[in-house]
Amino acid sequence: MRSRILVLLLSFIAAASVITACGGDDSQAVKIGVADASESYWNVFKQKASAAGIDVELVNFTDYNQPNPALAEGELDLNEFQHLLYLATYNAKNNKDLVPIGATAVYPLPLYSTQYKSVGEIPQGAQVAIPNDPTNQARGLLVLAQAGLITLTKPGNAFSTPADIDQARSKVKVIAVDAGQTAANLDSVAAAIVNNNYATSAKLTADQIIASDDPNAEASKPYINAFVARAADKDNATYAKLVQIYHDPQVIAAVKKSLGESGVIKTNSPADLQATVKGLESDVRANGS
Repeated sequence: MRSRILVLLLSFIAAASVITACGGDDSQAVKIGVADASESYWNVFKQKASAAGIDVELVNFTDYNQPNPALAEGELDLNEFQHLLYLATYNAKNNKDLVPIGATAVYPLPLYSTQYKSVGEIPQGAQVAIPNDPTNQARGLLVLAQAGLITLTKPGNAFSTPADIDQARSKVKVIAVDAGQTAANLDSVAAAIVNNNYATSAKLTADQIIASDDPNAEASKPYINAFVARAADKDNATYAKLVQIYHDPQVIAAVKKSLGESGVIKTNSPADLQATVKGLESDVRANGS
């Protein structure tokens, strides 16, 4: 009798194991570092990913200097917060080989003001804030130069610094602050260059923009934002699927609702993005940045 009960018990356990295996959770978990996890478009993205069997965990960073080291050290699987030039600068300065695996969008870099309606209204000698990280700082200087607020001592490029400003011929004084603080400084400066995600979180509006660069220009290619992975994972099929999901029409609609209509969605191939980053890395090293 005991033998029969034991056989039945073992059969039940085996059957339960099969049921558990067949009905188990086959979803893959992917940890992505971002700088705007509170934006609602990420909820749409995560729902689409979940439907495709991918469990996305977002890790939010308020400091641009943190997501790349976190990815390089294996604390993240991907990150999505930066443009190609920022990535190239990080790789070149730190001897790393992080790679873009899919484009998201390129956004104009706007100059915001809560005090003035146009560049022409800004008084002589006023202060203007720009981000202090090298890539956004250089781009911010180009926006100010194009707007006629500063004059550079030599043709501006992606490696310009405040040291290149001709103070005597410039209308405003430039102060460099952490990118996350540019919006907060708008109460104390005439205008500020504010990255799109920080402008959104600060609830800045389009009618407060008094100047910006052109996201459709070829010169804006280094500023295409991308999903970034470690080199060993550049061909990971799950990560490639997440790039596709980002470009789902419902996700794109949510992105534009969250981040505004000014962004231009990009679909550059991974090979094109990676070649662009390699070229930019060479430029960074050549310029000693």
